[in-house]
Amino acid sequence: MVDDIALPSEFTLTKPLPLLGHGVTEIEIHFLQIKHTAIGVYMEPEVVTHLQKWKGKTGKELAEDDEFFAAVAAAPVEAVLRVVVIKEIKASQYGTQLESAVRDRLAAVDKYEDEEEAALEKVAEFFPAKYLKKTSFFTFKFSPSGPAEIVITTDEKEESKMVVENANVAEMIKKWYLGGTRGVSPSTVQSLADRLAAELSK
Repeated sequence: MVDDIALPSEFTLTKPLPLLGHGVTEIEIHFLQIKHTAIGVYMEPEVVTHLQKWKGKTGKELAEDDEFFAAVAAAPVEAVLRVVVIKEIKASQYGTQLESAVRDRLAAVDKYEDEEEAALEKVAEFFPAKYLKKTSFFTFKFSPSGPAEIVITTDEKEESKMVVENANVAEMIKKWYLGGTRGVSPSTVQSLADRLAAELSK
């Protein structure tokens, strides 16, 4: 349970992926921290074979190590992010946040060209201008061998999906959540760091 949202303990893409991290995003409204979305990070356990350099580090050390999270995001394993609405939100507002964060990240590493701009516009347009009730969710699916996919589910029905063909845009969507100290959800980053530290110590 994250807040009062139940996250499944695994998610199957081509194989069952365990829940390795979870947390929330928060927004500040009139000095109050309002929980906005709950997040579950599902990933192949084999991700630890790509992280051996960090064996012996604590979860706290890993959470503050952006190089570690860059390696997590780049690992050639299946990964899924489930983002569940806690506070009713307009889907298009979420799309605008995502577009802005991804554009800034791409520009910072000089990867924001015409193709990325076009791909990112398509992603932003995919999120409709309608309110999503609590427990609606977005699913981001990342496969090492193909494009990423975004699915919006409301009232337990898969409503719409899109494929993100542009690898740079897909990578930065992933890094928006798994970006270490620059990630949108510090609680998710810490949770994932703690779990991976435990796995690496085995």
